Amino acid sequence: MDPNVTPQRLTDRKRHAVIGAAIEEFLAAGFDATSMDRIAARAGVSKRTVYNHFPSKEALFAAILRQLWDASHMGEAPAYRADQPLRPQLLELLSRKLRLMNDDAFLSLARVAIAAGIHSPERARDMVARLGEREEDLTVWVRAAAADGRLATTDPVFAAQQLHGLVKAFAFWPQVTMGQPALSADEQKQVADSAADMFLARYAG
Repeated sequence: MDPNVTPQRLTDRKRHAVIGAAIEEFLAAGFDATSMDRIAARAGVSKRTVYNHFPSKEALFAAILRQLWDASHMGEAPAYRADQPLRPQLLELLSRKLRLMNDDAFLSLARVAIAAGIHSPERARDMVARLGEREEDLTVWVRAAAADGRLATTDPVFAAQQLHGLVKAFAFWPQVTMGQPALSADEQKQVADSAADMFLARYAG
């Protein structure tokens, strides 16, 4: 073993290998046909190593989606700023979301997740619960703006879901379900501008 490779670095390397192998397996075979044995073989690790990092296939899939989400954001989401206008803040958050939805790997894995969920509603609920363990960026921002009295809503989660719907109608569902091409930069800007304006017209105090 390389003396410069610490146990933690080795563990991180194995986890990275497992996630990479799992992405390839899920895309190639779909959720149901993928097994932890196949993932372990492709990663070049033992099945026990896979389970040491991820207790189930569902947990592994949720971790993949979270990793893609985090990677697409390129750092922490900007926090709500009380001294700044709402619209530029909202556009910054929406632009980050649109970048994720423009990612081919994310869209492909979303198709895998949706197909798996259709065959098992219970599994779909589990995936959604795992992805929702950390409150989503837009929801955090809406909650903070509402608490500051700048958005008029008693249900920030519902308001954030409406905003998601305005964006996904153009930048997610057509691509995932009908194979339409990803939005161009100009189209992304149009969707973000329109969604922000509609949202603020409804909720800005």
